[in-house]
Amino acid sequence: MKGYLERLWNGLVKENPVLVLMLGMCPALAVSTQAANGIGMGLSTLAVLVLSNLVISCLRKVIPDQVRLPAYIVIVASLVTVTELLIKAYLPALYEELGIYIPLIVVNCIILGRAEAYANKHTPMLSVMDGIGMGLGFTAALTLAGAIREILGTGKVFGAQLLPEGFGMTIFIQPPGAFLVFALMIAILNAVGIKTRQRKLVESGCDGNCALCATAADCGTKPAEKAVKAEPAAKAEEKGGAQK
Repeated sequence: MKGYLERLWNGLVKENPVLVLMLGMCPALAVSTQAANGIGMGLSTLAVLVLSNLVISCLRKVIPDQVRLPAYIVIVASLVTVTELLIKAYLPALYEELGIYIPLIVVNCIILGRAEAYANKHTPMLSVMDGIGMGLGFTAALTLAGAIREILGTGKVFGAQLLPEGFGMTIFIQPPGAFLVFALMIAILNAVGIKTRQRKLVESGCDGNCALCATAADCGTKPAEKAVKAEPAAKAEEKGGAQK
């Protein structure tokens, strides 16, 4: 159970595909003009992620390594086609808003990346939970960015007027606004992460992250430093053995 919850937490926060891994940025920047569009795109990607992870995990011992990626693309393309037809039939307004970005889910880096990095190596249930976590993280990032852009750009969100009539900074519903909003969200997430690491350092003395640790050179825990210190000792030992 712990492993399943960990996959959800990783997808939502620690390995958020948009805000941490920087994957799927093309649809994220393009369709996040409204919160509703973000939800629609996110849930579409989530459905494809979960099903593709499940199918690929079940077939991981059957698909030859030589045709692994083409097989993934065929599986994902089939699922995306079904998803596109369902959206077109039951949610025509959303289909018109998302446009070309629905079929482009086929080549979304998140889906192919999780298929190769996770579903190909783990059991079906863990792969499904990984797909749910990554899909929810993608949906949350797009929805939050869409809500921020919609409020600042039009004063509304989900059709409700939150700010006075006539308020709106149109730059936020244009392409530059997407870069500004996502940059702000990523900066906040990084700041929170840095504060968390600093808190762990104060409480326990070390957070284990030498690459981001300012005192790693003094505590001597860096792997490179250990190797440098161990090398002279090993050479001295070899020299002593040779003299004997």
